[in-house]
Amino acid sequence: MNTAAETNWNKLNENFAVSGQISLEDIPTIAAAGYKSIICNRPDGEGDEAQPTSDVLKLAAEAAGLEFAYLPVVIGGVNAEKREAFQQLLKTLPEPVFAFCGSGKRATALYAAGEPAQTQPPQQDTITDACNWEGGTPETHAFTYQSSGPGVTPVIPACHWDNSFDIVVVGGGSAGIGITASLLKRRSSLRIAIIEPSDKHYYQPAWTLVGGGAFDQADTVRDMAAVIPKGAQWIQAAAAGFLPDNNLVQLADGRAISYQQLIVCPGIRLAWEKIEGIEQTLGRNGVTSNYRFDLAPYTWMLVRQLKNGKALFTQPPMPIKCAGAPQKAMYLSCDYWEKQSVLDKIDVEFDTATSVLFGVAEFVPPLMAYVNRYRARLAFNSNLVKVDGDRKLATFEVKDEHGQVTRIEKPFDMLHVTPPQAAPDFLRNSPLADSGGFCEVNPKTLQHTRFLNIFSLGDACSSPNAKTAAAARKQIVIVAENLLAAREGLEPKIIYDGYGACPLTVENGKVILAEFGFGGKLLPSFPLDPAVARKFYWWLKVRLFPWLYWNAMLKGREWLARSTGVD
Repeated sequence: MNTAAETNWNKLNENFAVSGQISLEDIPTIAAAGYKSIICNRPDGEGDEAQPTSDVLKLAAEAAGLEFAYLPVVIGGVNAEKREAFQQLLKTLPEPVFAFCGSGKRATALYAAGEPAQTQPPQQDTITDACNWEGGTPETHAFTYQSSGPGVTPVIPACHWDNSFDIVVVGGGSAGIGITASLLKRRSSLRIAIIEPSDKHYYQPAWTLVGGGAFDQADTVRDMAAVIPKGAQWIQAAAAGFLPDNNLVQLADGRAISYQQLIVCPGIRLAWEKIEGIEQTLGRNGVTSNYRFDLAPYTWMLVRQLKNGKALFTQPPMPIKCAGAPQKAMYLSCDYWEKQSVLDKIDVEFDTATSVLFGVAEFVPPLMAYVNRYRARLAFNSNLVKVDGDRKLATFEVKDEHGQVTRIEKPFDMLHVTPPQAAPDFLRNSPLADSGGFCEVNPKTLQHTRFLNIFSLGDACSSPNAKTAAAARKQIVIVAENLLAAREGLEPKIIYDGYGACPLTVENGKVILAEFGFGGKLLPSFPLDPAVARKFYWWLKVRLFPWLYWNAMLKGREWLARSTGVD
């Protein structure tokens, strides 16, 4: 933790100085230097565990004969109300005054709001590639910072505003486009940038249907430019890292983008490299996956061509996006083979690295009914680790009841692979990540646990909900409301209940609509038995949900998306 050693103080004039986070040991030094008052602008709990609370600091300050005031300002939240309150403190507290926050920037901005503006335009060489700033507005930023000293007017580090935004969204998938649209619906004046390298946007929930011959592949993709919300700026580049202490996103092309608030939603990475030989045989030798846009049609081709032999369907260790998708591929394939009267000639096996068929117990019995109907064999604790496409052999690591792992080779004629999945490397290796590599958030508010101007949603966040588009649809409301509250210096008030949904396509024409929240609590949207496969749910899956996706979720229209959780 940074502490305010006297050499790091910024003495802006004889009556005012700022610094980064102070420790208890700094207070006697501040008193000995002649200061009479301390203002704390850093919210409690914003930094690491060693950050002393304002109550503790106040006791130490009063013991040293100092006045102490607590005026917390979240990063990105230096608004008019806070500036006025700060100026009022300067009028009432004994001078000289010492103020601090995480780095000193918020305290400087609050003080600068009451000083005359610097009229001399900044020199070009003082402008950085991105604004390293914690709050305020473009008007307060458009100056250069002068060295400290008696009588010097404090002014603000300059920015190129092409590289500095109110909000930066990392990821242009379902969560990224959806949250941007919803924020702009609420507050159109926000300057929001979306960092996304791809020029295409995909409706991935329909890829299983494409692989089952029930949906047109072309209807699952649109140009990224067509879905970027009006009013947002698209930065077509890959994110490479985060510098949260400086409010910067690093890009792979060397640029840095500055933010007041950050939303992390880059999705989850398909870790094909964890299966030896798979990348050399995908799309041929009977090896396919509905988890890739270009391969879903190949799945349907293999299903139609297979008349006899062995079909393997795999599921890797969690977490994965749409945990029901691996078995949905099996159900739709079996339904087709059953209708073609060839199912009894095909040996179907579902190999899953998990120990259960589905994570919510209420849905296991109806799913087992379909497993039995299709005469599919289940292989639990069986993880695919190698594929030899030329020999048509799949190798699995199988764990027994004693935890012993053995390798078993299985021949196949068709192999549908669900790849292992992981957080993107630039997130996993960043200060934002939890131990699993995902963006560490409070699962109820979706606010980062250590950097309070950062939120996350979708597949990349650490919340233990099902990683589905339906979850992102609900999370959008949570993040939009809580981020704007934080922007005003308020506590988050909208609570996420962990909602996720998995429409389990158990046959062509019927779906079991599994909707649930944290702890597997059932959260059905309709007054119907959710464990019963229905044609109505199929219509929702094939017709309504895609329409809602393109015309509501990505447009900031929150139909059927409002949260029921309020703190």
